[in-house]
Amino acid sequence: MKIRSAIVITVMVGSLISGGCGRKTPANELVVLCGSSFPLPMDELIAEFTQTTGIKVVITVAGSEDFLPLVQTAEKGDVLVTHDPFLDHVKEAGKYFDQVDVGFVAPVLAVQKGNPKNITSIDDLTREGLKVALTDPQYSTCGEMVFALLEKKGIKDAVLNNVGNRLTKGHGALGTYLKTQAVDAVIMWNGVAHTFADSLDVVKTPYEYDEEMGVHVIGLNYTGQPESLKRFIEFIREKGPGVFAEYGYVK
Repeated sequence: MKIRSAIVITVMVGSLISGGCGRKTPANELVVLCGSSFPLPMDELIAEFTQTTGIKVVITVAGSEDFLPLVQTAEKGDVLVTHDPFLDHVKEAGKYFDQVDVGFVAPVLAVQKGNPKNITSIDDLTREGLKVALTDPQYSTCGEMVFALLEKKGIKDAVLNNVGNRLTKGHGALGTYLKTQAVDAVIMWNGVAHTFADSLDVVKTPYEYDEEMGVHVIGLNYTGQPESLKRFIEFIREKGPGVFAEYGYVK
């Protein structure tokens, strides 16, 4: 059974920033900056951690690119949950303390439940008249990976003809497109597809992307709660990979 707790608070990044640089994190409380693809597994892990240790954890959800400036300036956060390449950016900024590798984000081809258009490969997305949606590479690492693969395969223009104006900033919109049958197919992160499992099918395809994207829970070295942070990281090391696998973050 999934553990939930009222003490786990999810807020938007604007609220985090508006608190100002001078606000201190309360003693025995950790702030987790959680990339927008990972709140479900992190909510479960945080609730169990707090239930076990009594340490309160506040989670705020936004894009990793939104959190990076806060980490680089040591402005907010004790933990960053993100995917590659943001781990490298944290290290380059000198803000790295420790990490746990909890899984992978990988693009998956998803279609309407039952696959009524019999889509079996990414190359099928070139079919005339097919309705496709993708994430915009301007905002999305997944979008960057997909566009690079389409370019390599020589089918980018044909697929984008079927995308039209359906380039989204986030993956949730892609799931909604399939759920409402507004499109026939999308390419989205594996974990997000898992959350829409009742509304879509994932088509198994070979992994053709040039990059692998690990998911990392990163402890930040400017924390004001070093002992609580160490306990949290050790807890994630023990429990995190299994929970993330349950939520579909596998390659």
